[in-house]
Amino acid sequence: MNEPRWLDATQQRDWRTFVEGSIRLTDLLDRDLKAKHGLSMAEYEILVRLSEAPERRLRMAELAEFASQSRSRLSHTVSRLECKGLVSRDTCGADKRGVNAQLTDEGFAFLSKAAVDHVATVREFFVDVVDPDDLVAIGRAFAAVSAQVAKVR
Repeated sequence: MNEPRWLDATQQRDWRTFVEGSIRLTDLLDRDLKAKHGLSMAEYEILVRLSEAPERRLRMAELAEFASQSRSRLSHTVSRLECKGLVSRDTCGADKRGVNAQLTDEGFAFLSKAAVDHVATVREFFVDVVDPDDLVAIGRAFAAVSAQVAKVR
């Protein structure tokens, strides 16, 4: 049996700082979106992904991958967005088994307003407090983390 590769004191400090900071930031962003727009971060991310897709439409399976949610959880989240009139679902053209989610015009207008507040909060608590060189390093680091995690999915 292999011995575990324990973190040294600096790695442990940095890891815990990352965990604490990311949890606090995500919680703050989620509370802010809920208070101002009645949206969770998960709902906001789905609306953003749809807004960036061609024709504001994605297959549910693809959207689940982008949103890092199980298909079941995504289905529930999209149902809530449908009830609000922000998203609609329909079958995929040639593949009747597939389902598309599409951002409605009302959803796009709603997202446009929410995005203004969300970006201001992201700037205030992340972008504007991190040194620009560190921001580039964070982007590079999490591209590597995402690639490594994608190998086991």
